[in-house]
Amino acid sequence: MGGQKFQYDESGGTFFYFILSFLALILVPTTFYFWPRRKKEDPFTNKRNCNCEGCVRKRISMENSDPYKGTKELLVKLAIVAGWALLAFLTYKVSQFDYEMSNFDPYEILGVPLGSSQKDIKKAYRTLSVVLHPDKETGDEKAFMKLTKAYQALTDDEARKNWEKYGNPDGPGATSFGIALPSWIVEKKNSVWVLGLYVLVFMIALPFVVGTWWYQSIRYSGDKVLLDTTNLYWFFFHKTPHMAVKRVIMILSASLEFHRRHNSQVVERPSDNVEVPALMREMPYVNEKCKELPFSHSYSLKSRTILHAHLSRMMLNPNTLELDRQLIVRKCPYLIQEMVSCVSHLFMLAYARKIQRVPSIETIENCMKLSPMIIQGLRESEHPLMQLPHMTKEMRAYMARKHNTRNLQQLAQLKPDQRRAVLRSLTDEQYSNVVKVLGNMPLIDFSIKCEVVDDENSNVVTAGAIVTVTVELVRRSMSDLFGDTTAKEKQGITESNDEGDTGEGDADGEQEGTDDQKQDVKEKKQSGWQPKHNKGHKNKAKAGGPKNRRMAAAAFKAATAAAAAAATATPPVESAAKQPKAKTKSGKSSDRKEQGDDDEDSADAESGAESDNDASEAAADDDDEWEKLQQKLNKREKLEGRSKVSHPVHCPLYPEEKQEYWWTYICDRKSRTLLTVPYHVTNLIHREEVQLKLTAPKWAGMYVFTVCLRSDSYFGMDQQLDLKLDVKDPAAIPTEHPQWDISDAESEQHEMQANDSEFTTDSSDGEEDSRKRTD
Repeated sequence: MGGQKFQYDESGGTFFYFILSFLALILVPTTFYFWPRRKKEDPFTNKRNCNCEGCVRKRISMENSDPYKGTKELLVKLAIVAGWALLAFLTYKVSQFDYEMSNFDPYEILGVPLGSSQKDIKKAYRTLSVVLHPDKETGDEKAFMKLTKAYQALTDDEARKNWEKYGNPDGPGATSFGIALPSWIVEKKNSVWVLGLYVLVFMIALPFVVGTWWYQSIRYSGDKVLLDTTNLYWFFFHKTPHMAVKRVIMILSASLEFHRRHNSQVVERPSDNVEVPALMREMPYVNEKCKELPFSHSYSLKSRTILHAHLSRMMLNPNTLELDRQLIVRKCPYLIQEMVSCVSHLFMLAYARKIQRVPSIETIENCMKLSPMIIQGLRESEHPLMQLPHMTKEMRAYMARKHNTRNLQQLAQLKPDQRRAVLRSLTDEQYSNVVKVLGNMPLIDFSIKCEVVDDENSNVVTAGAIVTVTVELVRRSMSDLFGDTTAKEKQGITESNDEGDTGEGDADGEQEGTDDQKQDVKEKKQSGWQPKHNKGHKNKAKAGGPKNRRMAAAAFKAATAAAAAAATATPPVESAAKQPKAKTKSGKSSDRKEQGDDDEDSADAESGAESDNDASEAAADDDDEWEKLQQKLNKREKLEGRSKVSHPVHCPLYPEEKQEYWWTYICDRKSRTLLTVPYHVTNLIHREEVQLKLTAPKWAGMYVFTVCLRSDSYFGMDQQLDLKLDVKDPAAIPTEHPQWDISDAESEQHEMQANDSEFTTDSSDGEEDSRKRTD
């Protein structure tokens, strides 16, 4: 009787199958994803790219950033080719394995046709046995054994029955399961080595790798920023609610990403003790005498010095400080975005009364200003035209004085001959670079739409309602304005810069604002939103004074009186039928009754028509609501899968490729507060919609807020639009309604129905018992 048999692979055939399958599962995806491929070169790339000195140097630096790139690609190719060669060898090896009993056919082995006689079978056996016998020169022991089994299967009755029933003349055999491991693994003499290998791999190497990865990952947030750096930002932005750009640079330079202990990429050289102090003496903005920690640490002082040198576009030693500059500048966009997030969260905590100090809007906007400063390598006081290649301050002054060209849009709107005349000091190649860069710069069409979602009248804003502001961004290129003198100029952001906020003014020290200014800001923030047409405490008197309260009470009484009059003018049909008829002349009462019946019929017909119309309108409203819901879901899916690819930025001083990103938010310029968390738009290619939500003020009136759009890569691209909210008082809650009026007869009927309940109470049982006793 057949059974089951487990055995280790002695010959190695099963192990070959295992290795073949495992290797194929690894090689197929590895070849697809890791085979080095050359990027398809766009033939128009050279025509679009700027060929200024800075861009050429940047491209060379990016190509040489990984000197072992070619060696790595060669090793990857060799490894993949070796894997496929091994796979081919294993396939050939497996194909040579012979399983003798897998297809046992005695007639084929003896070389006789099916149904041959015993005489022919014996004759064929004698002929082949002479050739295959092991004692002969042409003998083959394995083939002779197979020949003998085939002869027995056709001549012996028992062997024939076993072959016909089980496919084997020896009868049913045990089911064999091969374990794809060689047998030496379980041998006693090798047990110590196998156990040692198991301990080394699964108890030492694997926990060490997982623990190292976990320790490294928990130090960072989702935006690749150290948690210690985030805590540093929280502390200093909460400590100083009103912060100038220079102070923001100091905090940015103190980030722990620039410390050798927290970042292994940072290099500390003995030459830094000579080069960094010499660089400090050339710049008056470093404030090296600051004793506050961690700004006085050597790593912070070095990174701050290099950042100021970067903003001044100073040439550094290419073998030492230039490498440090590239490392520091490469980290800055992630750190600045983390700064913006921290300040916006502080605003929300202040509104929730979790912290005492409310940051000012200038603090978060100065953080946003720092991003294009780092990307373009310019100070805050520099002109946006300085972003163009080959541009100098003398050329910019000449353009403004002679041709009244003061920004990028005005330069783009000039006709080609006028633009060439303005830039006549440039060569043809330099002028071509300027036109390329200017034409690729963004031109954003910025529009807003305000509504109250999930409300009956979405266009009416009531006090305390959730207002949804949809910001639509349409990205065009500045080349669309070439020669177009009719295009309107975009409205830039107008800010109330305090003393010490602008570039050169920070040289003498940081201006954090006087005590009077801080007190004024505090009073404004505590007072909350104020209507535009009212000021100070007069607004409160007008909004909640006795006169307004009397007017509101009178209006409420008039509304209730009108509702009561409507209820008495149109009483219900049932109550009217129960009323006694008035005494009239003969015949008049019956006529009036017939006329009333006709009126009732016509009223029923009209109500039926109105109900049909209401049903059709309700169906149309349901369709509209369904379409709105689908649009919301599509927007939500779109937001969940946001990419970070938009358009490349011309930034020769930034060591990597940079994409255009934008911030959009709503603020109140009067109270200098932030109303919505800045939304970071990272996927604006052609058109994008962003929804910003804020709570309407508690008092009715006309309010003017500001919707801002800021670029994190370019100067002069910021825009703002006024958001005017006409806040209305919420509708009064009705206290009376005709449907709530219940006549005396109906109330008595309800009481009788309540008394005739089918459920028996304890009190009713007691009354029945007392009646029985009295009877």
